[in-house]
Amino acid sequence: MPLLENGHLVADRWNYATNGQPLGTGSVIVPLSRLSEGLGRSMGDLGVVLPVDESISTLRDALPKLSVVVVIFPIFRDGRAFSQARALREHLHFTGEIRASGHVLPDQYEFLVRCGVTTVEVPENADVSAWERALHQFRVAMQPSVMNETPTGFGFRRFLPA
Repeated sequence: MPLLENGHLVADRWNYATNGQPLGTGSVIVPLSRLSEGLGRSMGDLGVVLPVDESISTLRDALPKLSVVVVIFPIFRDGRAFSQARALREHLHFTGEIRASGHVLPDQYEFLVRCGVTTVEVPENADVSAWERALHQFRVAMQPSVMNETPTGFGFRRFLPA
């Protein structure tokens, strides 16, 4: 799947581990069930897929060794992965890549970034320009985010970066 970062396609250096296959030596993303096996590797970067029904606290001890956490959107109207991404940034202070995967829509892109997501897997036939437009659609937001934004006026209004 193509990978978006800041509204642009980027090369994906990660491989997903499949059940029953060896992890190899490169950069690999493992299912949560294989995390302990991945942590035992001596070579290559490690990432994990966090199921939507899992608490981020299950990753607390492993986070310093992880380079990427993949949050899953099983259907477009299931927003639990937004909460997982935000909690990874705000509560566990994860500074690595947070990747959104699954049923994500361009209309959600701005909100994903505001929650701390850095990359998004998009379908093969996705119109990248729609994703880029969605990223810059709003100039003011009403809720705080994990981004550095300038407060303006009363309440929670924030100017978004240009």
